[in-house]
Amino acid sequence: MPPSSLFLRACRGEVTERAPIWVMRQAGRYLPEYRAVREKVSFLELCKTPALAAEVTLQPIRRYGFDAAILFSDLLVPLEAMGLEVQFTEKGPGLPQPVRTPADLARVATFDPEARTGYVMETIRLVRKELPAEVPLIGFAGAPFTVATYAIEGKTGKTFGETKRFFYQHPDEARRLLALISDATRGYLLAQVRAGAQAIQIFDSWVGVVSPDDWEDFVLAPTRALVAAVRAAGVPVIYFPNGATTILDRVAQVGADVYGIDWRLPIDEARARLGGDVAVQGNLDPSLLLGPVSVLERRAHDVVRRGGKRGHVFNLGHGITPDVPVENVSALVAAVRGA
Repeated sequence: MPPSSLFLRACRGEVTERAPIWVMRQAGRYLPEYRAVREKVSFLELCKTPALAAEVTLQPIRRYGFDAAILFSDLLVPLEAMGLEVQFTEKGPGLPQPVRTPADLARVATFDPEARTGYVMETIRLVRKELPAEVPLIGFAGAPFTVATYAIEGKTGKTFGETKRFFYQHPDEARRLLALISDATRGYLLAQVRAGAQAIQIFDSWVGVVSPDDWEDFVLAPTRALVAAVRAAGVPVIYFPNGATTILDRVAQVGADVYGIDWRLPIDEARARLGGDVAVQGNLDPSLLLGPVSVLERRAHDVVRRGGKRGHVFNLGHGITPDVPVENVSALVAAVRGA
């Protein structure tokens, strides 16, 4: 661990002189330099070309000096490696042949991460060569439930009716699919750690749609197994259960080092529901970056105050949106560092 890394110290639950800051989707469409790269290649080409993926990973570090970088990639990279066709259009990701029946599970398998996703590992190695020593690199993947929703829905879900239909009509096969995704993701994330990722974030972007019963019946076991396996590699694990603030007491059972909190609950209240003695990440509403800077600063200071000095990584409650002015991000960084 770099001795001067505020981010890694906060992830370990230590007291830091200020809250480290990075933002989800910090390498993305709000940056003109990202758009210049993206004009030349498709999204999938960008993900699969290590030199370009490394470049866009580094862009927000150069511009803002964030306290951590996050790998530029996509949640569905492992699904493609597992045997499912994934397409990316301007409307978002899609799977032409989703998993809808028990027989469809035969099309899904674990994979060798170096053989099938070696471009991700090469991106990590390139980024690590360029990052300042005090700026760690975060690797990531989707959580088993969230990745399963894409496999079953065939797209970004809204009501998640197909997912729940599959779970309720075929519970054993649903658990098998979740376990398979968990196993494949474990290998994928451990390969990222070997390549040089210094922390891992597991995005459970759609877990907020599950009931407490479904959390216990389907989601907890494969998620907890994945978190434990990655933590055993010696890197901190951040679990981001978007929309799940009503079941945070249950979410705490996954055993992560850090819990990412969306903007729907004050971060000190969220920490109390998690058990009080955990590191937390978040949790400014991303839409505040679209408003007056004075309001943005005031609300950012409140998040810093509520997060406290121990074990708090400042972040947004979800990803930064493409329409955010770059100068407002600069104002946010200054506000957090001056709080």
